[in-house]
Amino acid sequence: MKHILFTLLLLGITTTPAFSALQTEVINYTDGETQLKGYLAYDNAIKGRRPGVLVVHEWWGQNAYARKRAEMLAGLGYTALALDMYGEGKTATHPENAAKFSSAVRKNMELATKRFKAALNVLKSQPTVDPEKIAAIGYCFGGAIVLEMAREGLDLDGVASFHGTLGTTHPAQPGKVKARIRVFTGADDPFVPDKDIKAFKQEMDAAGADYRIITYPGAKHSFTNPDADKFGKEFDLPLAYNKEADEQSWQAMQEFFKEIFK
Repeated sequence: MKHILFTLLLLGITTTPAFSALQTEVINYTDGETQLKGYLAYDNAIKGRRPGVLVVHEWWGQNAYARKRAEMLAGLGYTALALDMYGEGKTATHPENAAKFSSAVRKNMELATKRFKAALNVLKSQPTVDPEKIAAIGYCFGGAIVLEMAREGLDLDGVASFHGTLGTTHPAQPGKVKARIRVFTGADDPFVPDKDIKAFKQEMDAAGADYRIITYPGAKHSFTNPDADKFGKEFDLPLAYNKEADEQSWQAMQEFFKEIFK
């Protein structure tokens, strides 16, 4: 084995990740007087501009999980910005606080849109980003937010919602949705019941939106987050990680991006 490793080193072959030139940076930006903290990730080995992707966090806030997804996107060749919807980089570790933070944003669509746009402007201004090629992904709370931004008609190439709720008080209007939409949801997610999926389809059809819903059998809420099992047990919530659904939805997102960023 030592001889093999030595030979590999002589040949300049290493086992380091494909994005060994990963660069990350905390970016401070503002929405009015509110300070926001974003987390930027990109591969510095890639030259020139590339598509940018916003990552909208779960109801826990912009924590390590959201930042990990930004880094994974950087590994795929994108510049990713994990944004801050709560302000001051605020996060929660208990559902009561998470619900309080997330509902304050969900109930104020003007605020949500302003904070999303503030991050969008930051991402577009990065020297590694092609401002004409922008997408957004979101998880749980964040999944609902990216769908709302699509309903608002923001100029995005696409949005992908991972186990995000589908209901809204601001339904999409005909011809307004510009972004192509992917919804990845669990068949056993009590927060995304069949009636909501049916209503979402009717809404998107009426709006003339380009969308697709992919449902994963046996998957519960928060199926992409490895910490879901821990949170579910600790707080008696219907959360569970599903490795197969996580990997399949991530692959489907990659295929979606290849389509929209042609």
